[in-house]
Amino acid sequence: MSPRGRVWLRGALAALISGAAGGVMTGLGTAVISPDLFNLHNASLLVKVGGIAAAVNAVSGVAAYLKQSPLPTKP
Repeated sequence: MSPRGRVWLRGALAALISGAAGGVMTGLGTAVISPDLFNLHNASLLVKVGGIAAAVNAVSGVAAYLKQSPLPTKP
């Protein structure tokens, strides 16, 4: 893989991780908004919401990165 490809891949991975982390925080935020429904006694629901939010935010982050830095072309 070319150096440009490595840099691009690292950026895409960073966007993926950043988006997923934001989604996890969104999932945890639901426990603050509705603690009677989202709590450790109902952890599976909390994990589902956090997982879905993480996936959506990760895809959004990578899409934004692709808009800013399209796939590198061969020289």
